Amino acid sequence: MTTDATGDATTGTTADTTPSETAHGATAHGKGSPEAAASVDTRAAAYAELAAVGPYGVRPGHALITMVEPHPGHEYAYNRWYEDDHFIAGAMAMPWMFAGRRWVATRELQLLRYPEESAVARPVTAGCYLSTYWLTEGRYDEHMKWTVGINKRLNRDGRVYQDRTHVFTAFQDHAATVYRDGAAGPRDFHALDHPYAGLVLEVIDADGPDGRAALLEWLRARRLPRRLAGSPAAMVTVFRPTPLPGDRMTYVKQVEGVDTRLTLLWFLQQDPRECWAAHFAGLGEEVAESGLGRVELVAPFLPTVPGTDRYVAELR
Repeated sequence: MTTDATGDATTGTTADTTPSETAHGATAHGKGSPEAAASVDTRAAAYAELAAVGPYGVRPGHALITMVEPHPGHEYAYNRWYEDDHFIAGAMAMPWMFAGRRWVATRELQLLRYPEESAVARPVTAGCYLSTYWLTEGRYDEHMKWTVGINKRLNRDGRVYQDRTHVFTAFQDHAATVYRDGAAGPRDFHALDHPYAGLVLEVIDADGPDGRAALLEWLRARRLPRRLAGSPAAMVTVFRPTPLPGDRMTYVKQVEGVDTRLTLLWFLQQDPRECWAAHFAGLGEEVAESGLGRVELVAPFLPTVPGTDRYVAELR
């Protein structure tokens, strides 16, 4: 997904458009032209009515976090589809999704991941692209209504790339943000726009539903402040996964660990390869020693360069 984790699985382009027109809009006086749009009732008046009610703060109350593996031989085509179409039409153009960032794991970075037997990625190297999106606090339900509808339309119009596998895809609720430098520096709502040099995805499972609150408190009050001090990570955001809707895409499995899992995003001011051994190699042992849970994935990423195929040749 970006948000193609919801909607119908129907596919196929219309007969009177080329694949390029389907992805980017028809030309001349075709279906994507202003003349054609003017003949369709888009209920524009409803936008002003909807904007006048409900929360509209800047806090990332929710997130979409999705790790995807393009099938072998489809790396370039998948990247171009995501960069040129889906990142915009399937994510950023949607209501209440106010920030987004793509990340990539080269083969060198994939080989740094652990644990080898991961409950998240099988094999642990699967999922070379990660996309992260912030949703306005209190607007989860509204966004989900739109994302279900738009992804049904994208599938119907042949604008969803099928040759990839969702490894770890979930909408999540914000649980905490811990900062290295207190009030100084970018806030969490800036995190996907600030030019961070890298990101580490960490997924932790509590021993049971009753233990997740204790795990979160230990992370927030003890482990994360200690780990952040003097580190290249400026902040860590912590999220709790929520179930995907029942009408999600058939190729996206239901979210696991809804009652036990926490997802951590470490935002780095340094290339993760330069600080991995010193700051990230031992996260699993630390959590195990606490007796509060088990680390199921620690995975480093670099930011993609929007509009380019940078790093695609280094995925395998």
